[in-house]
Parts: sequence; structure tokens; C-alpha cells
Amino acid sequence: MSTLPHHQVQARAIALLPLMVFLTVFLGSGIYHTIIGTEFAFYQLKAPVAILPALLLAVLLHRKKLNHAIDQFLEGASHPNLILMFMVFMFAGAFASVSSAIGSVDATVQFGLSIIPPTFVLPMLFIISAFIATAMGTSMGTIAACAPIAFGFSQATDLTAIYTIGAVVSGAMFGDNLSMISDTTIAATRSLNVELRDKFRVNIWIALPAAIITILIYVFSSHSSQHIEYKAYNIWLILPYVAVFFLAFTRLHVLAVLSLGVLISGIIGLISTPEFSMLKFNTAIYDGFVSMFEVALLSMLLGGLSAIMQKEGGLEWLIQRIYVLTGLFKVGTQRAGEIGISFLVIFSNLFVANNTVAIILSGDMAREVAHAYGVDPKRAAAFMDIFSCVVQGIIPYGAQLLLACSIAKISPVELIGSIYYCWILAIFAVLAIVFRFPKLKSASL
Repeated sequence: MSTLPHHQVQARAIALLPLMVFLTVFLGSGIYHTIIGTEFAFYQLKAPVAILPALLLAVLLHRKKLNHAIDQFLEGASHPNLILMFMVFMFAGAFASVSSAIGSVDATVQFGLSIIPPTFVLPMLFIISAFIATAMGTSMGTIAACAPIAFGFSQATDLTAIYTIGAVVSGAMFGDNLSMISDTTIAATRSLNVELRDKFRVNIWIALPAAIITILIYVFSSHSSQHIEYKAYNIWLILPYVAVFFLAFTRLHVLAVLSLGVLISGIIGLISTPEFSMLKFNTAIYDGFVSMFEVALLSMLLGGLSAIMQKEGGLEWLIQRIYVLTGLFKVGTQRAGEIGISFLVIFSNLFVANNTVAIILSGDMAREVAHAYGVDPKRAAAFMDIFSCVVQGIIPYGAQLLLACSIAKISPVELIGSIYYCWILAIFAVLAIVFRFPKLKSASL
């Protein structure tokens, strides 16, 4: 096993107390609202507000003057990676909002429905949801668009809702994990300082086999169903998703890709949708900004909190505990590091019930572990994104399952076992760690 990296700060467990306060307040609120029966219980207390007591405590625990603690917070909150992440969140929200406003979501769904063979509803629901989520970069938007259709299938055919809704959530999590404009992808790549396309090259070799196995399960378990009716759609409205999907594979900066996506959506909307005007274009962009403001603001606040904890030795203490944990595995150094990184994001996601926030929370620590154990940053970013999406797709108090189940009027606990893709993805991710695939070429760095 490699030796611990040398740091100038003294490891202090108490420096992690502010983070525990944040998790306790946020999780405690969710548990309380679950007990009293509030819908979306874990989202009643806004995370940027829940973190304020933690920030106050972090400043009070700081061993130097108050002004120095504030300077440390501002240094962390204004890190270039966080500023870029903030901007990307904003433009991703704008693209999702504008494309939805012009009818691209509905057109893409109807296009998929028009080509579904009646006996392959489940695999096609998965494929449609996967395509939309990959193009949109959001599992929530995909579930909101596709779950009502999937629920309609369960009412019109012999398929039960847990299978049709499960297929949609599975596809949505596939796209959320792989999409170039997903906030989880952005957070993971920014945290590990790797290119989007490099993380994708690792991720696809793990996610695609899991998706193929999932599709095969749906094919072999498919039921006969009635002919599926679909609404008329405008094929041109699909172009914004297609454009962003292909632009994302070029060497254009992610902000350029998203900006072009917003522009293309707006132009197509103005041409193809009579009721879409410049004023509505303006409103849609702003609504997209607002929709992403919470996670963007939280990422900056967490960046500041992380900076204070790191300077006070909290992250150093946690890294040492992870070294102890990974040392229990009789595996190679890199495998131990990848296991540690995976545990970091899994436990973070279980606490905060938000995959993006979990990645942001564990990003600094994952980067430290990757460096110390010689884990390729591309693999580290991929595993962070994969395991965060696995957990987010199967926890009954996560937004994805709560939204899907509110549409289908079923219990989230019932649905967990039908999210086949997330379970299979977890198996393939573990196999990827154990057998060290995919093999990376240094030239791709």
C-alpha cells in the first residue's frame, strides 16, 4: 500500500463537525416530513438554507481570526472549477427549459412511440428515456416527460405500472449518468479535473453493457400489448436534442455546446411553433436559470465549506480513515483507491439524497484518494458518477422515485426492485474495479 500523502495541516476530526451538522439538519428534516406524511419529504428544507448553520459552525471552529475564516470560505467558493460548474448548471437549465417550451420533449417522445412494436413496450420505453435523458442531461425532466406515457401503457395494456415506470426511471438514470450536459457528469469531471469526453470513454464501457443486459431482460420478459396510439409530432423539434448530442462529442467547450443548444432550440421554436415568441424565449431561458439556481448555489456554498474543513484538517482526517478502510481489502493499490472513492460517493448520496450534491461533497476527498492511490482521474470520475446514479435511482426518498411514483400512484418501495438498470450497473461497476476494465491508454489523457 502507498504511504499517506504529506500535508501541512494537522488532521482534526472536529473539523468535519460542520458537515455532520449539515447532513443532520438536511436528513432530519426529511425524516420528520416523511413521518408526518409530507410529499417530497426530503425536499421540503432547501439545501442552501440547511447548510447555513454548518457554515456558521465552521467559522466558529476556525482557529484563526474571523476575517481569515471568511477569506478561506470565499477562496473555496470562488474556485475556477466551481465558477465553471455554476455557469454550466445555468446553461444546462436554460437548454432544458427552452427545448421543453418549444415542444421538443413531447415531439421526441411521440417520435419514439410511433416506432415502438406493440410487443416491445418495455425495452423501447427504456431506450426512449435513455435517449431523452442523454440529450437533456436530466433524469427528472425525462421522468416528468415519459412517466405519464408509461403509466398510460400500464392502464391500456396488461403491463403493471411498476414495470413501465421502472423502465422509464432506468432509462433516465442511464442518460443522467452518461450525458455530456448532466449535472452529475459536470460535477464529477470538474471535481477530478478531467475532460468530459475522457470520462465518457470510461463510463460507456461500463454503462453500455449494463444497458444491453437490461434491454435483453425487458425483451425476454415482454408482454403482448395492444396497438399503441401516438399523437402527431413535428420532426424538426427533435433537432435541438440531436444537435447537442453530436456537438457534445466535438472539442467545443461545454459552455459553447450548451449555448448553441439554447440558440438552436430558440430558432427552431420561433420557426416551427407559432405561439413561441421572443418574449417566451426570454422567459424560458430565465426559468431554466432559476431551475438550476439551488444546486448551483449549493455547489458554491459547499465549496466554501469544504475549503474551511480542508484548512482545518477535517478532510485530512477523513482521508486517513479511508486509507484504513481500503487497507482492509486484500487488493491492489488502485483497486483499493477505487473502492474508497466509490464508498465516499455512496455514503454521501445516502445522506443527502441528491447525486449531484453527493459528488460535490465527496469531490475533494475523491481527488485526494485518486492521487494517493494512483487511480486514473478518468476512472475516478466515472465511478463517482456511476455509483451516485446507482444510489439515486434506488433510494425511495430520492426525487426521481418520488416524482415517478407520484405520477403512477404507487409506493417508491414497490418500485425499487424494478429499477433493473441501476442494480445491473452496480454489478458491472464492481466487476470493472475487480478486473480493471476498461484498459486506458495514456495517449488519451
